[in-house]
Amino acid sequence: MIDAMALLVGAILRLFLARQRLLLENLALRQQLATLKRRHPRPRLSAFDRLFWVLARRFWSGWKQSLMMVSPETVVRWHRFRLYWRAISRVRRTVGRKPVSQEVRGLIFRMVAENPTSGAPRIHGELRMLGFDVSERTISRWMKRAPRDPEPAKRWLTFLRNHKEAIAAMDFFTVPTATFSVLYCFFIISHHRRRILYVYISKYPTSLWIVQQLREAFPYGSAPHYLIFDRDGKYGTEVPTAVRSMSVTPVRTSVASPWQNGVAERWIGSARRDLLDHMIALNEKHLMRLLSSYVRYYHEDRTHLGLAKQTPAGRTPSTAFGRILTHSRLGGLHHRYDRAA
Repeated sequence: MIDAMALLVGAILRLFLARQRLLLENLALRQQLATLKRRHPRPRLSAFDRLFWVLARRFWSGWKQSLMMVSPETVVRWHRFRLYWRAISRVRRTVGRKPVSQEVRGLIFRMVAENPTSGAPRIHGELRMLGFDVSERTISRWMKRAPRDPEPAKRWLTFLRNHKEAIAAMDFFTVPTATFSVLYCFFIISHHRRRILYVYISKYPTSLWIVQQLREAFPYGSAPHYLIFDRDGKYGTEVPTAVRSMSVTPVRTSVASPWQNGVAERWIGSARRDLLDHMIALNEKHLMRLLSSYVRYYHEDRTHLGLAKQTPAGRTPSTAFGRILTHSRLGGLHHRYDRAA
């Protein structure tokens, strides 16, 4: 600031000097600057010095004849980059389209997850109803970034919940015997009340054997509307054909996706934990008798989390009074408790 004031005062005083005296003074100043330049070839210039010569270049045509400290190209570089672009970069302006807030992005992802069949126009309409001013093209762009991993599982779970009264599932599990042979347990379970509709055992199950079991399990048009089963090679092409001939829609699970037949898989786990892990099957008749007893226990006595702590057959709660009686089930592996009448 002091340098600027001194320069301004000096310029005003020189307006009143004679032209000859002004020329002599300029000559003396130039000789001193030349001497100073020999001693300091590259003097250090402040920001004010650079601004002075940038303004002089813009408003004085003879600025080059008086420039001795730096070259004219240096002044041009100051003007183009150092001062002009630095001033522009310090001005904070919103450039481009308006950014989408995190709240709107979260709503878009939520609507995509909860409405898998909705497109950008419908989600755009929902956001407009909520008072958000977002273009449909922006919504379409953000929909592509929505997480998609849980989407197939949600669709499948929605299908199972909406059609559980008309869905049954079938599957196999193996049981080793005391003689180290392997028995195949075939069963059919209903999704509605988790009831076991059919169970049978074989050493050598084939596709024709499975077709015969299906006919015995669903006589006289009692078959469900959907039947879920995996892609086991034992089914072949005969089982899907037989299922369709019974006016049943076969639903095959994906490869290596046991979670898609979760109700059947959970029953296999329950049967193993409640019974099969605590006994050794001697032969087919022995295993069939044990499984029949377990199915009765499963239907009438065992409570289920998926049925709000009820049984598939609908167990009646006891009265609040009376002595508690214990009933042994499955040879003492499990027990049922009731109050005496």
